[in-house]
Amino acid sequence: MQISKSFVVPAPEQVSLPVAGSEARFPVRRIYCIGKNYVAHVAEMGGDATRDFPIIFQKPADSIVQNGGTVPYPPLTDDFHFEIELMVALKSGGYNIPEDEALSHIYGYGICIDMTRRRLLETNSGPNAPWELKKSFDHSAPCSEIYPVSQVGHRDKGSISLTVDGDVRQSSDLELMIWKTSEIISTLSKYYALQPGDIIMAGTPHGVGPVVPGNTMVGAIEGLGELTIQVGDPV
Repeated sequence: MQISKSFVVPAPEQVSLPVAGSEARFPVRRIYCIGKNYVAHVAEMGGDATRDFPIIFQKPADSIVQNGGTVPYPPLTDDFHFEIELMVALKSGGYNIPEDEALSHIYGYGICIDMTRRRLLETNSGPNAPWELKKSFDHSAPCSEIYPVSQVGHRDKGSISLTVDGDVRQSSDLELMIWKTSEIISTLSKYYALQPGDIIMAGTPHGVGPVVPGNTMVGAIEGLGELTIQVGDPV
């Protein structure tokens, strides 16, 4: 028997994403993010292109912005950047997932943009600045619909790009990821119990740059459609 619960404040809504070809939606539990996963992007950020341990951070689930939505220009920055990425949606998980079993835990794929306050105002913007302030703020995770593996297969290669007002800013290929999807899942599962509803932002290629209110970003990944997001006025 299900026991009803009452809460002392309104309970937050379950964040979810649409699923291509279905009226059912994908419930989002956590958002895991991978940094420095393309050689050319590492170089443009002043780093060395090595297979060092990947950067791992999280965004809150309620920072998701749906396809066609608007991302308001965030406070306390004057340098607001886009980072187009492959989104991986999990249907199962656990601890210590072997790399050769990792792909079996994927429900589907989509497109996401890791919005970033590249420079922070009124606080330290250097390498020791808290990543949460730069990466994990409100409206920082635009996401497309999810395409099930049964429809699109596993996405280990194919073009990935982003335009701003029609101008190409990022253009690369998924096969250039330093850490492949199976490696990312296996590595994350050593530190977290991955669960159904988790999504992973798998890192961005080179070409990241700023946007301002009024810009329109269109992200595209071969076989996964497009993600269109407007940049709105400051909060």
